[in-house]
Amino acid sequence: MTSGEAEVAGTREKPDRTRLIGGPGLLLVWLYGVMVVGAVSRSAYQIATEFDRAPLAYTLSAAAGVVYGFITYTLVRGGETARRAALVCCAAELVGVLTVGTWTLVEPSAFPDATVWSDYGMGYLFIPVLLPLTAVYWLRRARAERPAS
Repeated sequence: MTSGEAEVAGTREKPDRTRLIGGPGLLLVWLYGVMVVGAVSRSAYQIATEFDRAPLAYTLSAAAGVVYGFITYTLVRGGETARRAALVCCAAELVGVLTVGTWTLVEPSAFPDATVWSDYGMGYLFIPVLLPLTAVYWLRRARAERPAS
């Protein structure tokens, strides 16, 4: 059936996309969604009301929220390109968590207020450090389980 015949028949063929949100992937989407809401709402409030108190911390929290949002989008979108983009973003997120987490421990005076990634995400039950590790594992596994074309 050609694409024209499929449209006439009332069905439209969609590109083949590997689902990334099946099983444990659905939990990742849910957790990243919660982190988006938490990081963006917290940083938006702090930037709007007390930005001069800790501009670096609030900007980093806003950046974390954007990263979480992009990862959530790519997981929901699915497909190989989205999987690769999510994998790169999760690796960058992990580097950010480890960098900021270490920075907040080594030089606490640089952060008069906490970020999402402060102390490796202790204020968020360490989810910020565990989430990218889990996501990288899941995304690599999703690649390995993909059927050969």
